[in-house]
Amino acid sequence: MDMRPLRYFISVAEHLNFTEASKQLYVAQPAVSQQIAYLEKRLGVKLFNRTKHSVELTHAGTVFLNDAREILKKLDESYEHVKHAEEGYIGTINIGLLSTPVRDFLPQLIRKFRRKYPKINIKLNYHHVGQIIEKLKSDEIDIAFTLSLGLHSVGGLEYKTLWTHPHSIIMYHEHPFADRKSIHMAELVNEAFVMLERDKSPQGFDLLLSACSNNGFSPNLVNTASHIEAVLMMVDSEMGITMLPKYFEPYAPPTLRFIDIEGDGYHVDILASWKKINQNPSLTLFIEELNLMLKEVPA
Repeated sequence: MDMRPLRYFISVAEHLNFTEASKQLYVAQPAVSQQIAYLEKRLGVKLFNRTKHSVELTHAGTVFLNDAREILKKLDESYEHVKHAEEGYIGTINIGLLSTPVRDFLPQLIRKFRRKYPKINIKLNYHHVGQIIEKLKSDEIDIAFTLSLGLHSVGGLEYKTLWTHPHSIIMYHEHPFADRKSIHMAELVNEAFVMLERDKSPQGFDLLLSACSNNGFSPNLVNTASHIEAVLMMVDSEMGITMLPKYFEPYAPPTLRFIDIEGDGYHVDILASWKKINQNPSLTLFIEELNLMLKEVPA
């Protein structure tokens, strides 16, 4: 895209002198005259009245000068926008998340990020833990804040551990075990369980089955639900007990008790995860800000 005719025209119009314009442009005067002649021919109008002693803008030239300045200004802005888009300073980041684990952390991160990069749009997408991996793999989201359950076995993903939460057995406050500080899984052999539906959280569902199996029994699963809130409500209704990460405790009804599980392996990592190969340059900036915040605000 050759903008020389416009730039040469503006310079001559500002100096009203071809010699001075050529000096400013660091080109020979005949080159300036050629570009002005080309522009006048292209527009079909005369832009300057020229004599041996003076150069003046015509009425058409005066009108076109404003347009020429605006065109070059818009073009320079466009170049800047394209450069910023290539570097990720303009764009959109789609974030998939489970709301509760990062309810306090993520808003802080987004606030800091948007102060630095106000032209990057952030979209939040709530998903069940079972959906998030598929959303990442299909590029529907750029980065996910989720649980480590099953994530390490998925190829092509990077992840950053934010913090670790233990799992708890959750029961109604009048349950015989409700006053216990901790409990062994083997003691729950005769209990009724309620859980999130397997397609919503396959890893969490399988973790319960594995935990029970490792202690010599299969859980008596009496009901499932599609939302955590419904699972907690079933526990609050004394329909059964459940096993969930302890981070749900601040958001659960006060009538529920979260009991620690004795032994190893009953914990979950809260992760930020993204594809190793990602075409979104804005994501790199977001991950940099994530790492900075983790250093400033340790988990």
